[in-house]
Amino acid sequence: MKSHGSGLPPWDFRSLGDGVVFETGALVFHPETVSIGADCYVGHYAILKGYYRNEMRIGAGSWIGQAAFLHSAGGLTIGDAVGIGPGVKILTSAHDLASEPDRPIMHRPLAFAPVVIGDGCDLGAGAVILPGVELGERVQVGAGAVVTKSFGSDQTLVGVPARSVGRSDTDFGSENPS
Repeated sequence: MKSHGSGLPPWDFRSLGDGVVFETGALVFHPETVSIGADCYVGHYAILKGYYRNEMRIGAGSWIGQAAFLHSAGGLTIGDAVGIGPGVKILTSAHDLASEPDRPIMHRPLAFAPVVIGDGCDLGAGAVILPGVELGERVQVGAGAVVTKSFGSDQTLVGVPARSVGRSDTDFGSENPS
């Protein structure tokens, strides 16, 4: 592990690959439940919010932008070579709205659901991934999209809530239609 900033002790992690970079201000909670593959980058002020149960697994060669928030109370698996843009939020728990309806929402029990992000995905700046979402390989999530359900491989997702607008291997910026 190396750091452009203050760094974190590698012995605190469940596992930590070679060449991992933590920038100044990056925070990791419950590192004993966090595994990070080789050659990953964690940007300035990113928060890896591990939890006392379940795990956060980040695959080799992944990139986490500044001020991203990754939460793993419900379990979080991020594949290899995944790009996570600045300000992305990945959530794995929410208050159970159906439970105890007379109580304030923040006092209701939490419901947990894992998130899985497949190899080669790219999550645009400010995107939000909600609990229970699974994305296949090479999914492009547009900036600011809110992903509320699962999608298979090779798709481009945009909007709130996110919807597929085609395959991620299509050049949507092309002036010449095929």
